[in-house]
This record gives sequence, C-alpha cells and structure tokens, in this order.
Amino acid sequence: MKITKKWSTLLLPILLAGCMSTTATTTPDEAVEKPAVEQPVTPEKKPEIKPEQKPQVDPKPQVKKPVATNLKTADGKLILGEEEWMYIKAINHNAKARIDTGATTSSISAIDIEMFERDGKDWVKFKLAHNDKETKEFESPVVRIVTIRQSSTEERADRPVIDAWVQIGDLKTKTEFTLNDRTHMTFPVLLGRTFFRDVAVVDVSKKFVQPKVKLAK
Repeated sequence: MKITKKWSTLLLPILLAGCMSTTATTTPDEAVEKPAVEQPVTPEKKPEIKPEQKPQVDPKPQVKKPVATNLKTADGKLILGEEEWMYIKAINHNAKARIDTGATTSSISAIDIEMFERDGKDWVKFKLAHNDKETKEFESPVVRIVTIRQSSTEERADRPVIDAWVQIGDLKTKTEFTLNDRTHMTFPVLLGRTFFRDVAVVDVSKKFVQPKVKLAK
C-alpha cells in the first residue's frame, strides 16, 4: 500500500506537465496558413536619354562691304580732280591747288625766302603770296633741301622744304612743301605724288570733287 501511493504521487505531476506541453504546441484547426498573393511587378522605367544639346552659337554679324561714293572709292581713298580746294591751317585760308601726277614733291608759293640757323639747325622765314596778296612772315624748321632744275633753262636752284598742316575734304595731314615763288603761275599750290600716294586717286576729267573746308572763326 505504501509503494502504490508513492508512484501515484509521482505520476500525477508528470501527466499534468505533459498535458500542458501538448496544449502549448498544438496549432488550432482554424489557424490555416493562407497562400501568399503574388503582387504584379511594375516594369522599371528606364531613364529617358535626351540627345545632347549643342550650345547655341550666335550667327556672325554681316559685315557691310564699303561702297564707293562721289567723294571716295570703295576702299576709302579720296577722289581728287585735276583741281581742288586745299585748306592751309597756318593762314586759315583755302587755296586752289593743281593735282600734278607727274610731279614728285608738292610746292607752295612763297616770297622773301631766307635761310638762317637756329640752335645748330636750318630754319627758313618766308611769306606766302599769290595774286598780289601776301601773308605775315612765318618761320619754320627746314626738313631738307632739294635741287630743282628749271624746265626752261639748265640752271639749278636749291629750295628749302617745310612741313605744313593742310586739309582736302575730310583728309587732314601734315605734308612736305617746297617753297617757291609761284606768283606768276595760275595756282599757288601744286600737289605731287608724295601727297596723294596711298590715300587718294586722281580723276583728271573732274575738278573740285572735294568740298571746300569751312574756315575757322
């Protein structure tokens, strides 16, 4: 009797523990795993590749070609007739000038020409004169001396050359003039090739192409 009671006392906790273990690990009938629903796959959008944009380049401005006028050629050279008005800045006066394509140097009418020396350099004093009119006396450095042979004789004469500011049309320039008495000639000024070379063309069929320069007040 004592042994039976002892085993029954030991078996009861073991059986209770087994029941509890079975209850905790058993899955209820209604807890059925649902099948997974497959989600539609959205196709991946590829990045849009834009064509390479070239930088915009401003069109080159159109350059207008120079056009010849009544006063100038297309390349900007002055058109001179056989005779032109030349403005002499030193005396604020317009004088008639003959354009001579056969002459090398230019010449201006002067009287009372006298050479002298100043600070070891050659100078000259003179008066511009024509048509019984003459200016006050001027003094100027001598650029050089040229030897001129008279066309009517075999005589040679040395003449001083000076620089003077003159203007024809819109051309203002300093140019060389030989001082020479031209009071007996028609034109007080003769313009040679050294004046108009590279800056003007001569049309001997025309006269006074360029307008007279307005005198300074």
